[in-house]
Amino acid sequence: MYKLLIVDDEPDIVNLLKDFFEMNGYSVMTAKNGREALDKSLKKPDLILLDVNLPDVDGFNVCARIRNLVVCPILFLTAKVTENDLLNGFHVGGDDYIIKPFSLQTLLARVEAHLRREERRSSPSEARFAGELVIDYSLRCVRCGEKTLALARKEFDIVELLSMNRGQIFDKERIYEKLWGYDSPGDSSVVAEHIRRIRAKLATVSDATYIETVWGVGYKWVG
Repeated sequence: MYKLLIVDDEPDIVNLLKDFFEMNGYSVMTAKNGREALDKSLKKPDLILLDVNLPDVDGFNVCARIRNLVVCPILFLTAKVTENDLLNGFHVGGDDYIIKPFSLQTLLARVEAHLRREERRSSPSEARFAGELVIDYSLRCVRCGEKTLALARKEFDIVELLSMNRGQIFDKERIYEKLWGYDSPGDSSVVAEHIRRIRAKLATVSDATYIETVWGVGYKWVG
């Protein structure tokens, strides 16, 4: 479970974000000022949502000080942003800006994108699984022995998502939202067809089971 730190002095925003992210499976810590943010950052959150305008010290100074404590993504929350703000924020170690007011679903997508990027950075570029299967995440390819599978882009995206979260169950809707986007035309039924194709391709090189269906729930990587 990912752990977020939300730093904002507006209780309504904090409560809204806390409830929303907890509903989506996150563990959430909150802070209402820079001092609390520094204290909570010692608990090593996976990502920080940091308001620029805090009552005791501005978010840029907080970010610069937190950067000495943690290496997780820091996303600024702000009602407006100038070019100087952008440059200053990135200079002190921020990773992104979220402009208020924002869509919760868009915010979730941005948070997930940063967490996936961070996960890829911290994970080995290659992983080995049953039946001599090797997934090279940096080259975006799947090999078994001397054979390389011809996976389409979305097929590899699904393999990457499931294999990097081995044992975790993802339903079709969650996979679709993560990989196609909330505003993408179509529906989650396309996920089942992609997984059918992935399984067929994996079956040509190995007898092992890699993607298991949890009936009525979703899919998980077991290889």
